Amino acid sequence: MTERKVSPGAPGEHLVRELAWVHDMVRQDLRTVQELAAKVASGAAVSQITTTIRSLQTRGPLWQLRVNCLQYCRFVHHHHESESAMLFPALRRADPSLGRTVDRLESDHKKVAVLLDTVEDLAKALGDGQNAGTRRQLANALTDLGTHLLEHLDFEEKSINPTLRKWRRWPWQ
Repeated sequence: MTERKVSPGAPGEHLVRELAWVHDMVRQDLRTVQELAAKVASGAAVSQITTTIRSLQTRGPLWQLRVNCLQYCRFVHHHHESESAMLFPALRRADPSLGRTVDRLESDHKKVAVLLDTVEDLAKALGDGQNAGTRRQLANALTDLGTHLLEHLDFEEKSINPTLRKWRRWPWQ
C-alpha cells in the first residue's frame, strides 16, 4: 500500500481514496499472484496452485464472485480500459499540463495489456503443470507483470492525485 498525503478539505479527496481503494485491491492480489509465481517456478503441485488461485476469490468485494487468475487479468484490463476511455480524456481537459503524463499512462496500459495477455495464455497452457518451461515462463510473466503494474499504479496516483483533489465528482457522472 502506498502512502497517501491527505489534503483536508480538498473537494476531490474522496476520488483519490476511491482510486486508491481499487489500486490497493490490485496490489493486494498481485502480491498473492507473485507468491504464486514463486510456487509455479519451484514446481508446486497443480492442486496447490489451484488452491492459491481460489484464495483470490475470498479476498475482497471484487474477488468474492468466483474470481480466479484469469478473471483478475480481465479485471485489470477493464479497469485500464475505463481509465483510458473516461479518466484520461477528462484529465487532459482539466489540466493540459498532464499531457505527457497521460501519454505515459496510456503507454503503460498498453504494456500491461500485453503482460496480462501473456499471463492469461501461459496460465491456460499450464495444463497439468508438468511442463517446466511453461512454469518458468509463467513465473517470469507474473514477475514482469507485478513489477510493471506496481510501478504504474504508484506513478499514476502520484501524478494525477493533485488534479483529482480539485474535482467534486468523476467527470462521467
